[in-house]
Amino acid sequence: MAKSSADDQELRRACESAIEGTKQKVIMSIRVAKSRGVWGKSGKLGRQMAKPRVLAISTKIYKLKHLSKVEVNSNDPSGCTFTLGFDNLRNQTVAPPQWTMRNTDDRNRLLLCILNVCKDMLGRLPKVVGIDVVEMALWAKENTTTTTTTNQVNSEDGPVPTTMAEKDMKVNVEKDLVSQAEEEDMEALLGTYVMGIGEAEAFSERLKRELQALEAANVHAILETEPLVEQVLRGLDNALNCVDDMDEWLGIFNVKLRHMREDIESIESRNNKLEMQSVNNKSLIEELDKLLERLRVPSEYATCLTGGSFDESNMIKNIEACEWLSGALRGLEVPNLDTTFANMRAIREKKAEVEKLKSTFVRRASEFLRNYFASLVDFMISDKSYFSQRGQLNRPDHADLRYKCRTYARLLQHLKSLDKNCLGPLRKAYCSSLNLLLRREAREFANELRASTKASRNPTVWLDASAGAGQTVSNADTSAVSDAYAKMLKIFVPLLVDESSFFAHFMCFEVPALNPPGGVPNGKNSVELAALNECLQELLDGIQEDFYAVVDWAYKIDPLRCISMHGITERYLSGQKADAAGFVRLLLGDLESRISMQFSRFVDEACHQIERNERNVRQMGVLSYIPRFATLATRMEQYIQGQSRDLVDQAYTKFVSIMFVTLEKIAQTDPKYADVFLLENYAAFQNSLYELANVVPTLAKFYHQASEAYEQACTRHISMIIYYIPFQLGLSKMDLRKVLKASLSGVDKSIQAMSKKLQKNLTSEELLPSLWDKCKKEFLDKYESFAQLVAKVYPTENIPSVSEMRDLLASL
Repeated sequence: MAKSSADDQELRRACESAIEGTKQKVIMSIRVAKSRGVWGKSGKLGRQMAKPRVLAISTKIYKLKHLSKVEVNSNDPSGCTFTLGFDNLRNQTVAPPQWTMRNTDDRNRLLLCILNVCKDMLGRLPKVVGIDVVEMALWAKENTTTTTTTNQVNSEDGPVPTTMAEKDMKVNVEKDLVSQAEEEDMEALLGTYVMGIGEAEAFSERLKRELQALEAANVHAILETEPLVEQVLRGLDNALNCVDDMDEWLGIFNVKLRHMREDIESIESRNNKLEMQSVNNKSLIEELDKLLERLRVPSEYATCLTGGSFDESNMIKNIEACEWLSGALRGLEVPNLDTTFANMRAIREKKAEVEKLKSTFVRRASEFLRNYFASLVDFMISDKSYFSQRGQLNRPDHADLRYKCRTYARLLQHLKSLDKNCLGPLRKAYCSSLNLLLRREAREFANELRASTKASRNPTVWLDASAGAGQTVSNADTSAVSDAYAKMLKIFVPLLVDESSFFAHFMCFEVPALNPPGGVPNGKNSVELAALNECLQELLDGIQEDFYAVVDWAYKIDPLRCISMHGITERYLSGQKADAAGFVRLLLGDLESRISMQFSRFVDEACHQIERNERNVRQMGVLSYIPRFATLATRMEQYIQGQSRDLVDQAYTKFVSIMFVTLEKIAQTDPKYADVFLLENYAAFQNSLYELANVVPTLAKFYHQASEAYEQACTRHISMIIYYIPFQLGLSKMDLRKVLKASLSGVDKSIQAMSKKLQKNLTSEELLPSLWDKCKKEFLDKYESFAQLVAKVYPTENIPSVSEMRDLLASL
C-alpha cells in the first residue's frame, strides 16, 4: 500500500498548531480535494473546480451526533469522492461540499475512522451510500497491524474512545464494523457461492436448472387449482347475467327519468314566465306610479299660475310655481321621458294642460310687468321735485327704481325659460317707459345747467378786416361753458352706461360683456348683441338732443370752446368699451361729430372773413388778420385737451393756407409795391408766431414757409432798388469814362437816394435796418462783380475800389 498523507507527522503537527488553544486534539489529518462541481458525461470529475485542502478530524469540528449520511459519489469511477451530510445545516438548498481522496486506501482509512468514532460514541452508524460495508470490513481486516493503542479524548459530548495506530496508523480489528457472529455467517454464505474462475459456466448451468425447476413447480401448482378456476368462471357468468338485467332496468329508468326531466323543465319554464311577469307587473306599477306623480298638478301651484297675485309678498310662491312648471315641462319631453310614454294619450293630454298653464301664466305675468314699468315711471315723472328746478341741479338717482325692478328679475328669467318670445314686448315696454324718464331728466338738467352758467359771449368775428386793425379781440373767460358741458357728461354718461348694463342683465340678454372673462363670442352672442343694441336705441333715443343743445349753446358763447368740448368727449369715448353700453358710444361719437361740425363752421366763417380782405382795392402795410391769427392761435392752444390736437392742426392748416393765398392775391393788385407788401406781411407773420412755432409743429412748418417767402420778396425788392443806379456795358474807354463820371461822381447821393426809396415804400419801420443791411450787402456784391469785369476789360482804367465803396456805405 502506498504511503498515505495520513501518516505525515509534519501535516498532523501543522494541523494541531492551527487549532492550538481550542482544547481540541487532531485524530487524523489527510490531504483531500474540495469541490462543488458535478461529474460530466465522461464520468470524470471537473478538476478545474476542485481545490486542494487538508481534512482533519478532531474532537471538536462537527458534532458527530448530527452526521446522518456518508455518500460516495457514484459519478466518480475511482470511488474517491464522497460527501458528509449533517442534519443541522442551516441552508438545505446548498449542496454539501465534496471531498476527493488521493486513492481508495485514503478514502477507506478516513471513512473507517469516522464510522468507528460514531459507533463508539453514539452506538449507531450513519447511513452509508455508495460503498459496501462488507467490502470495507474486508479492507480493514487486510490492513490490520499488530498493536493498537486506545487513547481517551475528551469532547463536548463526553469521553470518546479513539483507536489509533502508534506508528503506521493501521486499523484495529478489535472494534470492527461487524460483529464476530455476523462475520461467520458472511463467511459461510460466501463459502457456499465463492468459486474459482473456471467454475463460472457450471454455476450458470446450475442457476438455469434451478430456474426451470421453479417454473415447473409453478405450472403444476396452477393445474392443481382448475376446480377453483371453474368455480370462479361460474360466478362470473352469474355476475354477467345480473349485469345484463341491471342494464335493462337502468334503460327503463333512464326513459322515465328523461320524461320526468322534460316535465320538470316545462314546469320550470312556466314558473319562470310567471315570475318574470310578476316582476314586470311590479315594475310597471312602480313606473305608472312615478308617471302619475309626474302628471299630477299640485293644486297650490295651479291656483298660483292661473290667478295668483304678483305682489312682492307673493313672489316667492310665484317663483316656486315657475320652477315646478319648468320642471314639469322638461319632464314631459322625450330626453327626460321614455319614448314609449310620449305617445300615450294621458301624456298628450297632460302636456296640453301644462302648456295651457304656461301660456296663461306668461300672459298674466307679461301684462303685469308692462303695467308695473309704466306705473313706476309715471310715479317718478309726477314728482316735480325729483327733477332739476330753477336754481337747483338735481342729480338723477335710479337706485329705488332698480331696487323695485330687481324684485321681478327672477320672474323674468323664468319667463325667458318658459317662453323666450314674451321678452320682446316686455323689453319694448320697459324701454318706452324708461325713455320718457331719461329724456325728461336730461332736458330739465340741461335747461337748468345753461341757465345757471354765467359767461360773457365772445364775438365770432376774429379775422374780419372790418373790425379794425387796432381793435383787440375780447379775452373774456368762457371756461364755465366747457365746464358745464363736462358736468353734463359727468352726470349722464355713467348714468346711461349703468342703465344700459342694468337693462342687459335685467332683461336676460346673453352678450359677451356679461359672460365670464375669456368667453369666446359665438353666433348666438352676436344675435343677442344686435338685439340688445336695438333695444338700447329705443331706451335712449332722443336724449342726444339735449346734449346737442348744450353744444350749440356753448358754441354761440365761444366757438373756440369746441376745442375743449372735443377733448372732453374723446376722453369719455376712449373709456367706453363695454358692449352693453353700445348706444352710449354712439351718443359720444355723435357729440364728437357735432362739435367738429360746429368748429368747422367757425373755421369756415373765419376763412371767409380772411378772403374778404381781397376785395379791398388798395392795401398797404400789415394786414389785420396776421396779428389777429396769432391771438387766435394762442387762445386755441389754451383750449386743447386730450387728443384735440388734430382738430386744431387742421384748423391751422386751413387758416394759414387761405391767409397766404389771399396775401399773394392782394399783392398782385399793385405789382410796383408787391414785394414790399409781401415782405412786410411775411415778416409780421413770423414775428407774431415765433413763440408758438417753437412748440407747435404745424405752425413751425408754416413759419418756415413764411420765412422762405420773405427772403424771396426781399431779394426781388433789393435788386430793384440797386438797379435804380444805371450801368451800361459794351462801351469804349471814352464812353466808360463818361458813364463813370456821371454815375460815380455823386455816388454818395445816389446811395442816399436808394435808402430813401427803400424807406419810402416801407410801412414797418422795424424792418428798415435789416432791409438796408441786405441792400448794402447786395450792392457791394454787384459792385465787386462790376469792378472785376472793368479790370478784365479795361485794365488801364482806374475806378473806386471795393473797399472804398464799402467804407462809403458804412459812413452813410
